[in-house]
Amino acid sequence: MNGRASEIAALTLEHLQLVALSVAIAAAIALPAAVLLSRRAAWRPWVVGFANLAQTIPSLALFGFLLPIPLIGGIGKRTAVVALALYALLPILRNTLVGILGVDPTVRELAVAMGMTGRQILWQVELPLAAPSILAGLRIATVATIGGATIAAAIGGGGLGVFIFRGIAMLDTSTVLAGAVPAALMALAADEGLEWMERRFSPR
Repeated sequence: MNGRASEIAALTLEHLQLVALSVAIAAAIALPAAVLLSRRAAWRPWVVGFANLAQTIPSLALFGFLLPIPLIGGIGKRTAVVALALYALLPILRNTLVGILGVDPTVRELAVAMGMTGRQILWQVELPLAAPSILAGLRIATVATIGGATIAAAIGGGGLGVFIFRGIAMLDTSTVLAGAVPAALMALAADEGLEWMERRFSPR
């Protein structure tokens, strides 16, 4: 029993690391891209279309496509992180873009009239007002990545999916639940925490 508990703890931590790294990479790409796209309307269909395309590919198929690619492919965590980051891109990108474009033009005009530079308008006006939408995108991406990360075990990525695949192979429901329950609790905790932050930053 103690051995099972320690393994659950270790795989839960590994799962959390997979999710945190994947969402961080996706956010590091999607947030600047959304700012750029808010200024380049002609590029939006192409970039958002690519993010949409990544979402339509089944997760196991995407892992399979990435495996033979040099540098980012291969068995292990690296391929899993790349695949999960691709899945997390769309909700962060789309919500950030919607949040920035949803800022009232009058507010921007007032900021310009006050002598604010483009960078100041972005950091002091647009991003603060878009914060609830950005956080909503991060919440969706994080919860979806927690679920998607369970498939990473199929390519040696580790995480709680190890228990799920092991339980399926053994026809052992308790082993499946040992992976599924902590993953579900992690998703619920992330959803509640990020939803609280979203409400906290929403205009009153």
